[in-house]
Amino acid sequence: MKTFRVARLATAGALVALTACSASSSPEILKADGVQRVSVDGAAYAAELRSFRTSAFGLGEALLADGGDGAQGNVVSSPGSLLIALAMLRAGATGATAAEMDAVLKLPTENRDEAMNALLASLEKFDGDPGAVDEENPPRKPVMHAANGLFVDKGVPTGKPFLDTLARHYGTGVYPVDFKDEGATKPAIDAWVNRNTGGRIKQAPAKYDRDNTFSLLNSLYFASAWSAPFDPNDTSDLPFTTAAGEEIEAPAMHNELKMKYAEGTAWQGVDLPYADGFVMRLVLPEAGADAALGAAALTDIADALDSAPLETVQIQLPRWDHKCSFDLRKVFESLGLRKTLATTEDFNNIQPRMMITQAAQAANITVAEKGTVAAAVTQINGAVTSAPPEPERTITFDRPFHYQIVHVETGLPLFMGRVADPRS
Repeated sequence: MKTFRVARLATAGALVALTACSASSSPEILKADGVQRVSVDGAAYAAELRSFRTSAFGLGEALLADGGDGAQGNVVSSPGSLLIALAMLRAGATGATAAEMDAVLKLPTENRDEAMNALLASLEKFDGDPGAVDEENPPRKPVMHAANGLFVDKGVPTGKPFLDTLARHYGTGVYPVDFKDEGATKPAIDAWVNRNTGGRIKQAPAKYDRDNTFSLLNSLYFASAWSAPFDPNDTSDLPFTTAAGEEIEAPAMHNELKMKYAEGTAWQGVDLPYADGFVMRLVLPEAGADAALGAAALTDIADALDSAPLETVQIQLPRWDHKCSFDLRKVFESLGLRKTLATTEDFNNIQPRMMITQAAQAANITVAEKGTVAAAVTQINGAVTSAPPEPERTITFDRPFHYQIVHVETGLPLFMGRVADPRS
């Protein structure tokens, strides 16, 4: 198989020779050299990619049910980021924990890492520098920047086969640090987060803990103009009924264009296109219906919209600017990942007697007339332990609704949320 270089983050070769970290003299993280990710044929992993989509819907359902710290019932999350982070963690799991993760998350039992490599390669077609994006004028060519990073304690051995898998299939940058030296290591991790989200998220989502020896991160940054922008002159304050039943006034955008439209029992939905490669999937439950959508319903809706024809649709959509953070340990418990949270043995391939100590996600999104900008960071931390612990359609989003940012080629929902009150 041929290989190609991933310049932005690094492990050095198959054995991942970790470079000494100079974070104590500067908060800027050190880039190792020589990361190579194996090139794979995405067409060979169609079944696995569909499994990833199913897994992401389940993760999205759990994140939206948890709600994080969103205000007024609004939630923005990234099941895509969480899926990639969990797949990296799974690469180092064995025994009952590996079996639990596969069963609960519905991960492919074979070719999982190769298929995730194919997914990342597909996203990489839209890669760009988040720091170069003018967020007031989202780009016509979408920027979809995905980054994976791993900070490990210099004093704790980390499994070379695990690091090799992360290098070959995830392009993961590996940074040796001293977690006891908070003054050097925390700024280094925060600098990684800030840089890879274009400053939209400035700090790692999990509270810093000097006892940790392992911190795995994924970040996603998305910015794109709409295929056809909304005219700001057509934006006006119109009624919106919140999840609490209150009728408010909110800025509503208007447009009419070709897009996929589908409807089912108690819902209508559209795929509002970005300039290339992505759509915003918008699902409007009928008045009085439960706005919470389970993974099975999300799959049915995705299948319906994937096969729907293009129609001319008149759309009314509010602007919104939301952010949210999650304690993912609560989300993992709700999913049934109990062994994953408790084991001190099944992550020995990562670090001896390592257990998961923290897991968190931060996400935000801005939706306006010109386009969308969104970012998310998922962080999973661990520590070694000595003891176990019709012709023209009309759709008016004037009440709570569900949304996703979907990568068209893979169908993966990169971001997922609920708008209950667009003011907050």
